[in-house]
This record gives sequence, C-alpha cells and structure tokens, in this order.
Amino acid sequence: MVQAGTYSVSFINQSINAVKFYFQRVLLRHEVQLNQVERPEKPERLPQVLSKQDVLRILSVTENLKHRCMLQLLYAGGLRIGEVINLKLTDVQSERNLLLIRGGKGKKDRTTLLSQKLLGSLRAYYKVYKPKVWLFEGQTGGQYTVESIRSVFRASKEKAGVKAPATPHTLRHSFATHLLEQGTDLRYIQVLLGHRSSKTTEVYTHITTHALDKIVSPLDNL
Repeated sequence: MVQAGTYSVSFINQSINAVKFYFQRVLLRHEVQLNQVERPEKPERLPQVLSKQDVLRILSVTENLKHRCMLQLLYAGGLRIGEVINLKLTDVQSERNLLLIRGGKGKKDRTTLLSQKLLGSLRAYYKVYKPKVWLFEGQTGGQYTVESIRSVFRASKEKAGVKAPATPHTLRHSFATHLLEQGTDLRYIQVLLGHRSSKTTEVYTHITTHALDKIVSPLDNL
C-alpha cells in the first residue's frame, strides 16, 4: 500500500490497526507482534486560512439569518462544525460573554469567546426562529446537520466570489490565525481552540503575517 502511493497515511494506519486487531483480538495470536511495523509519517501541511476581507465577504452575502449565525459562530469562536450543531440554548452565556462547548474533540468541555456582534445576531435569530432545545434546529425539529452547514458555506463562498480553497473548518483556522496576528498569546489561543498540546496550536505561527512586516530581507540591506 505504501509503495503504491495511492492510499492516504490515515488509511494505511487504519489498515495496520485492523490487522493487529484481527491477530490479537480475533485469532488470539499474541505472538504476532506488529508494534514494530513502520508506519508512514503524516505529511505536515499548513492549514488553509482566509483573509479578514474574504471572511467579511462570505458573511455579508449570507442573507439567511440562521445561516449567517452558524458561519459567524465558526469564525467568532473558532468552533468545529460538530460543535456548532451540538450547541444548546443554555450554552450561550451572554451575561459572562462566553460560549460553553460541551463534549468537544476528546469529549472535553471548554469555553470560548462570545462576540458582541454574534450575540446581537443570535438575539435577532432567536426572536424569528424560537428554537426549543438546540440552538440550531432543522425544519422538522432536532439538530441541524453537518452537511447542511457545509452546503451553506459552499453557497456563500461561491456567491462572495472567494476563489481560495476553503471549507467551514477554514473559518476555525482563520479565527486562530487572525487572533495571533492581533497579538493574542498563543497559550490563550490553545485554550480557546481546545488543543491538548501547544504543538498543535503552534502550526499557526507558520502561516501568520504577524511581525513579518517588521523583518527586513537581507537583500534589501545590500
């Protein structure tokens, strides 16, 4: 599979895990040790990030109030798409200017920022839609779906004329990068994103333009 070069690193690792499970748990052949099997390394790719202008354009063309609130949440709080659809009305803690994210990645609870602009949008949205339990509910009740948010984002991105490759998750990456460019400490960004390791958050230092404008190329000093 590695030599074929047509399989992703995650798929190859899943295959190794499947073989381990089959020998050790199904066949109970514990003498077969696969821990030494060399696993392919995941390529280190920098996340895609949108400019503030592109984010504004996408949000501006999203006319549906519910849809705009969902996209604002992804960017304003750095939420994952699954975290948006899992939000309940009680998770919006306006008196503390916080959003409570329950059972995020790794089943961890955390809090993140509640933008005042977003809060205004959510209040207007609530008056119109009057959700019962979940912050965003489908037309027949129950939770909104992940695929619906993806469709909303794709439509708004196309309408805004944004050509850069992007998904709803790109808004989370943009949130982190723009905070870093504003001078926010990396440790706070780590907490807001819910990263266990600071190394995960450090990837944003490779794509930010923060302080780069103050560095002079040695060519300019010749």
